[in-house]
Amino acid sequence: MNHLTRLDPFDDLFRGFFVRPVDMGNPPQQPSIRMDVKEEADAYKVHAELPGVKKEDIHVTIDGSQVSIAAEVRQEKEVKEGERVLRAERYFGKIARSFQLAQEIDDGQAVAKFSDGVLELTLPKRAATASKRLTIA
Repeated sequence: MNHLTRLDPFDDLFRGFFVRPVDMGNPPQQPSIRMDVKEEADAYKVHAELPGVKKEDIHVTIDGSQVSIAAEVRQEKEVKEGERVLRAERYFGKIARSFQLAQEIDDGQAVAKFSDGVLELTLPKRAATASKRLTIA
């Protein structure tokens, strides 16, 4: 059985010809938390970059040796030409990052500072407890 397909050369030639392309530029990228973690003798130092985030929108949680950083992000970008708005883009969302450290953190002594889009955490290590040997009765 033969199947014949009719090819119209003008169909491909004029496809999209009358549509005016709109340059949307580079779409905003989804933000992420970039961080450095350094270990010192008695504490861990964490530097996390959170540009454009307000201090009250950042949440840090410590559970043993697990540290979680979460933030609400709002980005707005508007491109105008005179009085006309050509493009307006918005991003609203949450970003989060969790990581496990080698030693448990003393969460009562932990300190967090936020300035110029950088979150600085000082996470003191919990003192190691000596193992206790149980006597069997």
